[in-house]
Amino acid sequence: MRELIANPELCIDCMKCERNCPQNAIRVHDGVPLFCMHCSPEKAPCLNVCPEKAIKELGGAIVINSDICIGCGMCRDVCPIAAISLDVDGLATKCDLCVNEDSQHCIDNCPTNALTNDSSKLVTTKQNKFIEELKKLKV
Repeated sequence: MRELIANPELCIDCMKCERNCPQNAIRVHDGVPLFCMHCSPEKAPCLNVCPEKAIKELGGAIVINSDICIGCGMCRDVCPIAAISLDVDGLATKCDLCVNEDSQHCIDNCPTNALTNDSSKLVTTKQNKFIEELKKLKV
């Protein structure tokens, strides 16, 4: 199951993730990479509002089937982080975690590892940083 995790502390605003995303579905704002959160299917607003059932869960990713999408924009309108847009053909598009690709282009092109698909490393790093800060308070 794929995932995409951002660590804004490492982002240098180079925009390589934006330029290399095949879906044109990631944006960097003030050093924070923004992209679809791939909500759990039972809670995904876009999936639940789609009148054509064009949005499905696939391998941990919430994906849009452009063959079924009618371009109504309802998914775009309910997305809490504005991660869905309409493409030049008027169809909904968003991050699909490169589920049909060998690798995730945004991660492959990030020079600082601000984007990763390994949450365990990021969690361990943040936990260690937190522990060090707590030790400083104890002294």
